[in-house]
Amino acid sequence: MSRELPDALDMLVFAAHPDDAEIGMGGTIAKHAQAGLAVGIVDLTYAEMSSNGSVETRQREAEQASETLGLAARENLGLPDRGLAGHPEQIAAMVAVIRKYRPRIVFAPYFIDRHPDHIACSRMAEEAVFNAKLRKVAPELPAWTVEQLYFYFINDAHVPQLLIDISDVQETKMAALRAYRSQFAPEGSEADWVETPLTGAYLDNIVARDRLLGQPRKLQYAEGFIAKGPIALERF
Repeated sequence: MSRELPDALDMLVFAAHPDDAEIGMGGTIAKHAQAGLAVGIVDLTYAEMSSNGSVETRQREAEQASETLGLAARENLGLPDRGLAGHPEQIAAMVAVIRKYRPRIVFAPYFIDRHPDHIACSRMAEEAVFNAKLRKVAPELPAWTVEQLYFYFINDAHVPQLLIDISDVQETKMAALRAYRSQFAPEGSEADWVETPLTGAYLDNIVARDRLLGQPRKLQYAEGFIAKGPIALERF
């Protein structure tokens, strides 16, 4: 993004593809950005293997979504789509951005998902967060310890440990998602695009899931998160 980068991020979200973060936690991102926190997304790939849309189109869409959400930073590591294997050089690239942005909290896709890249991104983010605090790993960059790693849902809903009320920013989330027209509402002849799980009622399903997640606590819309291990809070 062209805006001046912050000294540090409050929240850094890893995503395998542009639009993953928006699907899973676009409301949480918008809510915290509007509250004045610095939030950034690091996409691991350009989603070059997607059935619809070109890399160039997807990047334009990601820029529009970023502006809608109020991101402080967004970048793409350019790792191979469908090639996220957790090789040392891939983990090292993720460690470098953690140390660059020094986030307080890191988010990654939940480790159970129908898309192998989402699972791989989850595993790689967990390893990168661990390596980022080791001063003898890539010692040319100062080590950084992340306070908490959370996992967000993309394709499915699971029982969350933590809910964020996004009722007041649900429309902002959906506006960011609608920026990805090539994925959710492609135009042109059938020769230009193919039907995928995203081209049907996927956005309607996202709204329904956010509503379902909020029901147990009587929230209109919510996004859910899971952490490995206890969640530490200063106060309730």
